[in-house]
Order: sequence, then structure tokens, then C-alpha cells
Amino acid sequence: MVAAARAREDGFGLLALTIDYNQRHRIELEAAAAIAERLAAERHVVLPLDLSRFGGSALTSEIAVPKGGVGSDIPVTYVPARNTVFLSLALAWAEAEGARDLYIGVNALDYSGYPDCRPDFVASFEAMANLATKAGAEGERFHVRTPLIDLSKAEIVRQAGRLGLDAGLSWSCYDPAPGPRHCGLCDSCRLRSKGFAEAGVPDPTRYAARP
Repeated sequence: MVAAARAREDGFGLLALTIDYNQRHRIELEAAAAIAERLAAERHVVLPLDLSRFGGSALTSEIAVPKGGVGSDIPVTYVPARNTVFLSLALAWAEAEGARDLYIGVNALDYSGYPDCRPDFVASFEAMANLATKAGAEGERFHVRTPLIDLSKAEIVRQAGRLGLDAGLSWSCYDPAPGPRHCGLCDSCRLRSKGFAEAGVPDPTRYAARP
């Protein structure tokens, strides 16, 4: 949501891409649709891609979502090559539409240690995009924009406020409780709550358990 608002602030129209990869829940898809509408996206594509056929992650299989706190190892919520797959699909749509700027909300500061959120990964993908496309071969450079990559969660919360966004529209939880409510105990809930607390901003999130 914040990355999309930053793209709009930078003067771009929005083509919003959501991947329905048969993740554990549908709530984030509903949140994406609400956010795309609120930000007046010119088009919002929800693309089905069943990554549960591969498994290998707590988000695409029956592996339990860890609730013990953010650790130092890459957690089982990592989805194999997810951002590589997602950015490749975004690149394909961008080339078809004549767009050359891809925005992704990866963060490499307050995060769970996923390797596909790091600056080196983003730079490598951008280089690949300019080698692997007709547009790139003809000299039309693609840029992968990561406006949140070096921000703390508190700084992202403050950006949301500055941009006039309703943070309550966004969804972070890996394993939602009925309601729907954020579970409050997974890595993503803990990092989300930490961001609001450190920013000194009231947290609009409904949690089943207080992080």
C-alpha cells in the first residue's frame, strides 16, 4: 500500500498486480482490492498461480506458522523464489503495457530475513529485466523501485500517515484468526505492531492476541 502510494506520489499511474498463489487465506486478496480501489489504480489484475502445488512453505502447505518470535534464521514462512516469480510476472505485464517502472514493497531492515528482499537481489533482477526483454534489448530501461527497502517499520508507518493512507486497510498476518483478526503472534504481526509502537502511532489492527 505504501509503495503504491509512493509510486503515485512520484507521478506514475498505477497498474496493481496481486498474485493469488493459493496462500493460507484470502484476506490479503480482499485487502489488496480495497487498497487498489482507494488508490485509484487504473487497473487491478488478480492473477491465479497455485504455488501450493509446489509447497515448501508454511504459507502454501500445512506446515505450522511459527509463533515464537522473530528469529535469526530464514523462517518456514519463506515461499521459495516468491519475489522472483512475482517480479517476473510484473515485468511481463509492464512490458506488455509499455510501463518501465516496477514498484515493490520489499523491506530489508525490519523483516524476517527473506533473501529476496535484499538490495542485491533487486539490483540483480533489474539487470536481468534489461537483458531478458525486447524493450530492454531496444534500449528502454526498466527500473525496479523499492521505496521501503531501507526503512524501519516505524518509518513506513510514518510514511503511511504522511501520504494520508488508512493503515487499517492493509493486511500483514500470516495466520489470521476468525473475525477476521491478525493472529498477533506470527513474525509479520510482531513486526507490524513494533512499527506502530515505535512510531508512536495508534495501531488500527485487530489482533487475536496482543503482540
